[in-house]
Amino acid sequence: METARCKAFLYAAEKGSLSRAADELGYTPSGVSQLITALEDDLGFKLLQRTKKGVTLTQAGTQMLPIIRQFITDEAAIYEKASDIKGLAVGEVTICSYPSIATYLLPMLIQRFQTDYPQIRIHLMEGILQEIQEWVLDGTADMGFQTNQSTSLFEWTPLQDDRMVAVLPDHHPLANAESYPISLCKEEDFIMPALGNDMDVKELLSRFDIDPNIKFSTMENPVMLGLIKSGLGMSIMNELSTTAWADQLNILPLKPDVFVTYGIVTPKARHISPAAEKFREYAVRMLTKKKQTTREKVK
Repeated sequence: METARCKAFLYAAEKGSLSRAADELGYTPSGVSQLITALEDDLGFKLLQRTKKGVTLTQAGTQMLPIIRQFITDEAAIYEKASDIKGLAVGEVTICSYPSIATYLLPMLIQRFQTDYPQIRIHLMEGILQEIQEWVLDGTADMGFQTNQSTSLFEWTPLQDDRMVAVLPDHHPLANAESYPISLCKEEDFIMPALGNDMDVKELLSRFDIDPNIKFSTMENPVMLGLIKSGLGMSIMNELSTTAWADQLNILPLKPDVFVTYGIVTPKARHISPAAEKFREYAVRMLTKKKQTTREKVK
């Protein structure tokens, strides 16, 4: 199976367009189309439906996509390993992460990594937990940065803890308190992050048997923080997400104190590339902090 044909199919499927795939690969659209047609002839079935609006996967193409993606990844790993043996660190690493980690932890890490390994290209994707796990499982990303959610599908590498906090508007009665009793969430106008899909918040509320009065639900944390600043409610989130808002809002530790652990997930079902392994090792060295055993954590 020729790599050029596989790459043409992969890029066209991911971009939804032969012309955008051609731009990425440095071919003409007709050249990409010919490569995909040759791959379809080799396999004996259609991989893409071609329309005036672009291309979409056929049922067979949907089944073949993760296998072909893995084929390309494995080939790249061969060359990365050969370069590693020769002392030349090259390759590409795709990382997916919570937006808060991507904003406040990863830039400095990536900057230092690029200084030490300038021939390794980094691609960064942001999403919620469910998206991160899907991207790591299907090979779209090499690894994910997330909080610990136990599953047998991933290898888990812990890095550091982050406090869960209450975020309150200025007029709130507890705005100047030392901590926020989590039981009070039942009585608040609550703003739910991630459209209700923030697993850390969901598990915390469930753990303390809290059914909040959800006044608003938002996808993006800056929107939620803006609503709180305007006095439209309060919420609970990880402290890292509030970094840029620390001097604009009232951010209180919870009572009882609750922490979650950030870390890296990689798939158990396959080995990551030498370049990705270098980045994981680098992240562990740069970001790991000693845990405090007295902290109460969300399980």
